[in-house]
Amino acid sequence: MSCLSVITVRVPRKIKKTLEKYNVNISEAVRNLLERYLEELERRELSRRLETLKNRLGGKIQPKLVVKLVREDREAR
Repeated sequence: MSCLSVITVRVPRKIKKTLEKYNVNISEAVRNLLERYLEELERRELSRRLETLKNRLGGKIQPKLVVKLVREDREAR
């Protein structure tokens, strides 16, 4: 995270107090949640693109090859 941006979020006071009660590092928690959310969005986009390719190729895609390629892509990150 070499270049950071600031995001301001408003939450109900009760939520903030409860998080503080449990000594939650709010910045870290929000950062982690946003990273996981982004990963999910990327998976959905990849799934959509794979479905488009599958339709274009008329079912000529081998599922095992797709699994292999996705794994290679994940490991490359």
